[in-house]
Amino acid sequence: MTGVLASLWMLDLRHTCRNDFRMKALSLLVSMAFTAALLLVAGCKTQSSDKSNTVELFDGKDFDGWTFCMMNNADPMQTWNVHDGVIHCTGLPHGYIRTEKIYDNYELTVLWRFLKVAPHRDNTGVLVQIHLPDKVFPQCVECQGQYLHQGDILLCHGASADGHPVTGKTILIPQNGPPNEKPVGEWDTDHIICRNGSIKLFVNGKLMNQITGCNLTSGYIGIQSEGGDIEISKVSLQPLE
Repeated sequence: MTGVLASLWMLDLRHTCRNDFRMKALSLLVSMAFTAALLLVAGCKTQSSDKSNTVELFDGKDFDGWTFCMMNNADPMQTWNVHDGVIHCTGLPHGYIRTEKIYDNYELTVLWRFLKVAPHRDNTGVLVQIHLPDKVFPQCVECQGQYLHQGDILLCHGASADGHPVTGKTILIPQNGPPNEKPVGEWDTDHIICRNGSIKLFVNGKLMNQITGCNLTSGYIGIQSEGGDIEISKVSLQPLE
């Protein structure tokens, strides 16, 4: 009788252990599923937050939020206009448009193209970290837009970077490797990341140049009129922490 009771007790113990294991496994699976759901929700919120933080500097309608600086105080409306949702710049006379607000630590995206190029009519640029006073051209870092040289960086009028001290002249930092721009008439995408004195320049997805230790860590953002007949369809900014 004692042996039978012992056997029954062992069977009950194994059954209890199996149930405990199953309950613990089920509890672990539920916990993992809950954690995965939380991460998914957090990821969705982050993506939504990132998208909502994007600043459209050009609204596709007009120059709201921008100001002009033109050589010899020329009428900017003879050079710049908005039509069919894009900015058109004739390239003459020289000058630039810039934001009315100062920005620091951001990713900037500019979608633009040449309508045509010719000798001395093949140049423009995206200006970042612009400092006052407004003049043609100001203290800033220029992400070159000249035909076949989109990828050069120019340190203008007192801008400096690691390995490139102030000289009193504009400092040219050539692009890395061959050009990555598209044929005239097709849209190029400049992606510029400015963070704490470092600047990275991507042209159509390829890293073409970068600097560190820039003495200009914030400023206005601008587009040059420098000979090139161009259109700009997008200027947007994503703030960085």
